[in-house]
Amino acid sequence: MAVTFSDLHTEAGLKALDDFISGKSYISGNQLTKDDIKVYAAVLEKPSADLYPNASKWYETVSEKLAPSFPGKAVGVRVGGQAAAAEPAAPAEEAKESAADDDDDLDLFGDETEEEKKAAEQREAAKAPAKKKESGKSSVLMDIKPWDDETDMKKLEEAVRSIEMPGLLWGASKLLPVGYGIKKLHIMLTIVDDLVSVDDLIEERLTVEPCNEFVQSCDIVAFNKI
Repeated sequence: MAVTFSDLHTEAGLKALDDFISGKSYISGNQLTKDDIKVYAAVLEKPSADLYPNASKWYETVSEKLAPSFPGKAVGVRVGGQAAAAEPAAPAEEAKESAADDDDDLDLFGDETEEEKKAAEQREAAKAPAKKKESGKSSVLMDIKPWDDETDMKKLEEAVRSIEMPGLLWGASKLLPVGYGIKKLHIMLTIVDDLVSVDDLIEERLTVEPCNEFVQSCDIVAFNKI
């Protein structure tokens, strides 16, 4: 059965809403629905907690539910058809009053209008970017080996660190003995997963010119998600 609220910009209308919402959290059922949104839109401002405690609590609850969907800071806007004292209503004010009269009676179970469908689609589209997760990062430990014991390890490290690309950050390093007087470069790096492929870094940057003058091979020692 349809529920109708009239003149929600008047004391009588707010009193009817206050009585209806008594003992309830929402207009229909136990969670926020389009019924609450329709009524909420017709109430010009938060009802007085002293005069309409139930309606005031309901209005605050709906406001909190809607707040995450509209993160921008509001400056405050009043919508209504109140005529200025001792002055005739301007055409724009008459239009507002006409619109307010059209919304006085709310059929909560009526068919959804095209405007409401479009508004719902826009709200869903606005939420989509927020659902996109931030790209993850990984910590990589790599061993980079020279050709022989005569390779200048200082120049090898300089060549490695000269590689720059978005999402790549070189970290701490040290030289570790391999055997027969040969040492390897033990180096940390942090990568943004969506921007840097370790395999491509090795095959297309570390083991080709000019780095391959010093670098004989590269091994991934550890790979951990951050």
